[in-house]
Amino acid sequence: MGAQSLAVACGALALCLALATAANPGFVVRITQAGLDYAHQHGITVLEKELAQLRLPDISGNFRIWHVGKVQYEISGLSLHSFHLPYSRISLVPGVGLQVSISNAFAELDGNWRVKMHFIRDHGSFDLRVENVYIKIHLRLSSSTSGKPTIDTSSCSTRISNVRVHFSGKFGWLYNLFHKAVESRFRKILESKVCESVAKSVRSELQPYAQTLPVTAKIDAMAGIDYSLVAPPTVTAQSLDVDLKGEFFSLAHRSAVPFPPLALALPPDHDRMVYFGASSYFFNTASFAYHAAGALVFEITNSVIPKGIEFQLNTSTFSAFIPQLENMYPHMEMKVRLSAPSAPFLTIGPDGLSLKPVVDIQTYAILPNSTLAPLFLLSLTGNVSAVIDVKSGHIVGSLKVGRLKLSLKHSDVGTFQVRMLQSIMNVLASNILLPRLNERLAEGFPLPLPDRIQLSNILVGFHQNFLLLGADVQYHPQGPR
Repeated sequence: MGAQSLAVACGALALCLALATAANPGFVVRITQAGLDYAHQHGITVLEKELAQLRLPDISGNFRIWHVGKVQYEISGLSLHSFHLPYSRISLVPGVGLQVSISNAFAELDGNWRVKMHFIRDHGSFDLRVENVYIKIHLRLSSSTSGKPTIDTSSCSTRISNVRVHFSGKFGWLYNLFHKAVESRFRKILESKVCESVAKSVRSELQPYAQTLPVTAKIDAMAGIDYSLVAPPTVTAQSLDVDLKGEFFSLAHRSAVPFPPLALALPPDHDRMVYFGASSYFFNTASFAYHAAGALVFEITNSVIPKGIEFQLNTSTFSAFIPQLENMYPHMEMKVRLSAPSAPFLTIGPDGLSLKPVVDIQTYAILPNSTLAPLFLLSLTGNVSAVIDVKSGHIVGSLKVGRLKLSLKHSDVGTFQVRMLQSIMNVLASNILLPRLNERLAEGFPLPLPDRIQLSNILVGFHQNFLLLGADVQYHPQGPR
């Protein structure tokens, strides 16, 4: 019984460790105070428009005046001209969310009034100015079951310090008797309506916009990226961090990634509005997904050799290094098939991004009946470095190949000196394979950006096990991203 309990405990511990490991993000988005301030400017503009469209109810009531009697009044047709929010700021509240504080706001409106007291009846219009309005809003950040970010109002309070009414009419003394009652009721109504409008604006504007952050991004016909949130956003005193899965996957058949993401801790940089931390896990799942989709296979024949390269892919060319080919397959065209036996893994360090791929090179002679006769199988290894940039919201790159090393894995044409083929393989790798890879990398992979966002002032930095991209943000209310 003791042994069984121990086994269960060990199993539970292993499960907890596995879940803890799986919770590590492959990609982190950090929004700094500068980024929040920029978003806040646009949000306040939207809120001002929402508040200016407030619909206020009619007000009616009565009160009794000593020695005069009961006075009945009615306020109707309340119309807001403007609602100004001149001073506001957004703050990070660690462990809670975001706080928006608005001070010295003011509004102007007008309406109609009617009053009745015994035989006295009068009506007219009035102008009202609301001053020293203070609004405090707390925003709660979380994530949905589908991994999308969510945002809602956790609390809102409004305090109006001053309401001034100017009535037009003949009985000034009468207006003065009831204007205080009207101002008090109006203050309570407007304080309630402001917070209702704030909650509505968050639900109808801010939350739908947050939902435009892509959970999955289709890259091409073979692969996509999973950008779902692995945890609710984290708020610290310096920034807002959003942990994303950051995992490439094959569209044809998504399978579990056989390696875990490492812990990802971004440096405390704050010069840009937003930072993207792309871990080595992020890039290596791309390699894994494209390898699983069969995309890391390249076939080379004479038809794909660029014009201007004085090289013919045939047995006559290779017979200079492998004489027996001239007798076995005289004057025949050849096909070269390059494939990765396993997904190539890259490493990221302070010096940059590099990988050491292993490539199988299978050569064939194309027989007169178009069938293929295998010749030999080589293994190619080498050092490859990458240059990374950001263009149009995409991570783009290009590869540079260092020294290549060849070895023979199998031969169907007898023995030969492999090193004699080095120059030919350099031509194939540098002039055919590498341009095809760089052409695809130039198209890039989309960053997780909400709609109508463009990046500028790009900063690229390398750290241990992750790439750090910094950028400023420009929001375009209309038009494409």
